[in-house]
Amino acid sequence: MTVRLRYAPSPTGHLHIGGARTALFNYLYAMHHQGTFILRIEDTDLERHVANAADEFAENLRWLGIEWQEGYQVGGSFGPYTCMERLGIYRDHVDKLVQSGRAYPCFCTEDELSAVREKQQAEGVTPHYLGTCRALAEDERAIRIERGDAYTIRFRVPEHAVSFDDLIRGALHFEPEHVGGDFVIVKSNGVPVYNFAVTVDDMLMEITHVIRGEEHISNTPRQLYLYESFGANPPIFGHVPLILGANGKKLSKRDESIVQFIDQYRELGYLPDAIFNFLALLGWSPGGEQEVMTKQELIDRFDLERVSKSGAFFDAAKLQWMNGHYLHAVDPATLLEEARALLFARGVAAPDDEWLHAFLSLVLEKVTQLTEIEGYARNLLSENVTLERDAQETLASPQAITVLECFAGVIDAECDGTPDGFKAAIRRVQDETKIKGKDLFMPIRAALMGTLHGPDLNRSLSLIGCVRCVKRVREALVKMKSLG
Repeated sequence: MTVRLRYAPSPTGHLHIGGARTALFNYLYAMHHQGTFILRIEDTDLERHVANAADEFAENLRWLGIEWQEGYQVGGSFGPYTCMERLGIYRDHVDKLVQSGRAYPCFCTEDELSAVREKQQAEGVTPHYLGTCRALAEDERAIRIERGDAYTIRFRVPEHAVSFDDLIRGALHFEPEHVGGDFVIVKSNGVPVYNFAVTVDDMLMEITHVIRGEEHISNTPRQLYLYESFGANPPIFGHVPLILGANGKKLSKRDESIVQFIDQYRELGYLPDAIFNFLALLGWSPGGEQEVMTKQELIDRFDLERVSKSGAFFDAAKLQWMNGHYLHAVDPATLLEEARALLFARGVAAPDDEWLHAFLSLVLEKVTQLTEIEGYARNLLSENVTLERDAQETLASPQAITVLECFAGVIDAECDGTPDGFKAAIRRVQDETKIKGKDLFMPIRAALMGTLHGPDLNRSLSLIGCVRCVKRVREALVKMKSLG
């Protein structure tokens, strides 16, 4: 059997981390089994549809490294791959169900249905459809359709139960009452509802496995009844655990304490490989202690046997740590364009690619997200330095003026602007002043960087440049003497 899996988002907003995790699990499973991963767009929710959302979904999935071999924007022999392009296909399948008596038109208005639900809730009864239109005579149905009465199409739920073996949760069993009575499969506007469209699409596209969130478990019995009505074998289902916030509750899109959308992580300077790795571990364990893994390692090791049934906690600190790990290991050359655009958007202009490459080589080991390079860049390129308190205290030491006056003279006389050149200049200051160790390095770092902590001093000074270094030292000396 050729394994075929799909991710079918509804284009009603941005790509959420939960949706990205679902797409990733399907992708990893398909690739692990040398199968096909498909992207399909479930765009039947016309009221909540967001223009260009499908393209944004596709762009963010590609950015994460999740590639599909068939589907939206790619094509394939089972298309079209958006629901609204498949209305004729759904109509044919609805007609078959109506003609066989497995579905029927329902003329109940929303006001009537709401009144019934409210009465059932007041009586402590689980809301369900009473089957009002189930037994209407054919001639009455024909008359009402003829005069233009609005109607939906409902599926006639059989009286027997359905069961399936979930790849993650084991055997699951549902009685007919679990689906709430005969359910709507086509809305009054002629557009199919999710459960009908997804069943027809999965059936016709020969989907073999459906991996999705546990909130879809309640949809499964309806889909199984539909598969049965078409005389088709259902796919194998696997329902992955919910993603939980720090409070142990299902992650809400309204929870602003956690960044939840993939495009936000892109803007914050997270690397796609880090998010790919992190999401793979949300509810799945590879076994052992290893957590940082390449894309191919994750593909090779992924299975559903080690997917947890319990909720997966979203650990924002762990994601930040993991992103830092990837930033520390990345080739700076691959981030030049992204870093330049990020800095430019924040009003910081990198002199040139050579400077930017050297800068990234210096600071990437210090950050956990790319946006943090802004502070380092401003510090290196600014005409003025803001002295932190500990830097001010260092510059107040008796030997600081001696060190800085000598250093200014040395680099003003000869400065090639290289890290080695600045290293030689500092060594010369040591030889001339006989001052060494912290008493030598700290005044230079304090005056030129405004802080006692930071990346390699000589490489930092090279990025500041000879002219700016002289200017900063002389300004520091003026401040020190005015206070002294």
